[in-house]
Amino acid sequence: MTPDQDPDAGFIAAALPAFYSEAEEQLEALEQLLLQLEDEAGNRQLLDALFRSAHTIKGSAGLFGLDAVVAFTHHVETALDLLREGRLQLSGAFSTLLLRCKDEIRSLLDEARGQAGPGADTAVAAARRAELVAALQIQSGTPVAPAPEQSQSQSQSREVSETAPTSSPTQLWQIGLNFGVDALRNGFDPLALLNYLRSMGRIVGLQCLSERLPELAALDPESCYLGFRFDYESQADLPAIEQAFSFVRDDCEISILPAASAAASDDGPALPTAPASTSSPCAADFPVAKVAAPPAEEQRFIRVQADRLDAVINLLGELVTASAGAQLLARQTRQSELLAANGQISQLVEEIRNGTLQLRMVPIGETFSRFRRIVRDTAAELGKEVALEISGGGTELDKSVVERIADPLMHLVRNGLDHGLETPAERQLAGKPAQGRLTLSARHEAGSILINIHDDGRGIKRQKVLERAWARGLVEPGVQPCDADILQLIFAPGFSTAEAVTNLSGRGVGMDVVRSNIEALRGSVQIASTEGQGSSIEIRLPLTLAIIDGFLVGVGNSKFIFPLDAVVEVIEDRATLNPAGAASRLDAHGRSVVELRGQVLPVVSLRALYALESLPPERVSVLVLQSGGRRYGVQVDTLLGQHQTVIKPLGRMFRSLRGMSGSSILGNGEVALIFDVNSLCQLACSPPKAGIAQRPSPSAIPSLVQN
Repeated sequence: MTPDQDPDAGFIAAALPAFYSEAEEQLEALEQLLLQLEDEAGNRQLLDALFRSAHTIKGSAGLFGLDAVVAFTHHVETALDLLREGRLQLSGAFSTLLLRCKDEIRSLLDEARGQAGPGADTAVAAARRAELVAALQIQSGTPVAPAPEQSQSQSQSREVSETAPTSSPTQLWQIGLNFGVDALRNGFDPLALLNYLRSMGRIVGLQCLSERLPELAALDPESCYLGFRFDYESQADLPAIEQAFSFVRDDCEISILPAASAAASDDGPALPTAPASTSSPCAADFPVAKVAAPPAEEQRFIRVQADRLDAVINLLGELVTASAGAQLLARQTRQSELLAANGQISQLVEEIRNGTLQLRMVPIGETFSRFRRIVRDTAAELGKEVALEISGGGTELDKSVVERIADPLMHLVRNGLDHGLETPAERQLAGKPAQGRLTLSARHEAGSILINIHDDGRGIKRQKVLERAWARGLVEPGVQPCDADILQLIFAPGFSTAEAVTNLSGRGVGMDVVRSNIEALRGSVQIASTEGQGSSIEIRLPLTLAIIDGFLVGVGNSKFIFPLDAVVEVIEDRATLNPAGAASRLDAHGRSVVELRGQVLPVVSLRALYALESLPPERVSVLVLQSGGRRYGVQVDTLLGQHQTVIKPLGRMFRSLRGMSGSSILGNGEVALIFDVNSLCQLACSPPKAGIAQRPSPSAIPSLVQN
């Protein structure tokens, strides 16, 4: 039966993506909680949160019939329950085992959604899971039962129905359920709860309560009138059974009574006549266990598919461009009422833009936290002691930037662990603490985000880098570049100083890819190092790849945009009024200097730098910009003011154009280039070695836009 023919199948198919997304979040939380517990052993709040993460994954998987996930996660949940009760202690080996189990749960989820990868060996995977389950049982002090000789399907079926720990005796409970009238409307399936309970024990004597069922004419097909009562055999204790109902506590009245306390009869234990009813014969002696609803949260959240949000952002960009065009036409008409109306529309568009872009902003701390596991495992593999420090985790940037920077950051972290930090013995010989320190930090600066990866290791040996560059022909033998240029050699394709190929390094692949990936995000990467003290890598990235506030300027017939956050002030270039002045003379790269409040400010002329063919005006202005703590000026003809800028990527021919990060279409259809203020700063403060090889003429500028 297809999903169109089976409403339940259609509902499950529609809800599964949300389940997988939530399960990934719970797995990430589980990993981070385990790593935190290694430093805060015995923290009850962390232990409870850890158990809830595993329980949520197990419960949600049970609702979707993912029995293999339920069966395996139950063993993990049992160990975590013993851990939070203090019957087990979290050692390094136990933590490693639980992290491996977390990875295995992810593998099971990947298999469930068909992402296990080609050629996956199910027999090997089954053996690996059996090994993990046996290790969990050993850690829990539970005897390992020998595997019965039966088919794989029978084994899986038994594991699902008999997943309760064998260390506790089986108990009999009497359970009554009375579902709320809105249970079905809220997306809850009563049968799914029964299937989940079967994963923890055995349901006996199930009876359906139909007293609330109305006459057929009065029956509402969307309302729930069901109730159940049954005996339940399980090795789980009362809190564990209560946890099973955590998903339905708002839509169900629940009574859980020990069967031994019920009034006996010739036919066996008497069942309660109504769920949660105080008229039950055993209610006076045994209180009914009510599962209380959690306190209402102050904040509410809604999940939105990323592609839908991207579509809104794209439409918003077109709206900004159209609004700019309407504003231009209104100014041309010089009608005050039309200008006022367009001004109001522009203000509303700006507010919508800011609010919509904020939806895509996420804290980078979520990405930083993922490296705790990488640092832990890699350091153990290398025999090193490393402490990871994270600061500025609340710094926000666009989700698309976060997703694309994760891989470059991972390589830089692993590179710092492998090449940068020494072993404990080497550090002690150098007079350092045995434990090395790796720091990840982030902060906002001038409309960008600065990410820094710092280690207190051995630093970069410049002479070794230079010798390897001579041997590979990257630098002419005997030539001694400056220190900054030597450090930049590590970003050359295929460059590596590793003596041997390992799992982590030595193949000459990585740093060049890191730089290209960062530059593809309109970012830049710089490295600084002190031999014997450590290295620091700074990555500068734009906050968003979609829409920014820009400052529009003109040089001749060409238009350019600078990020507004990088603009400090605007001054008049008085040197142009005095041709004999030294500041008016430009070098071969279009550079000059001006005096600004007693300080020398380097200035670059866009007209000279890009060979723009137009007559210079009588007066020019200098736009003072700031990048990475340095200030410099850009000489322009006209100042056109603030401009909401929709960023368009450059065409393939011009993607390597230094100093440019993108382009934008103005309201009148003209194309304006967007400057990368960091790259332009390097051009202004130090002349390029080989000049500017690519200088687009004004006629070539429209072809820069990539549609």
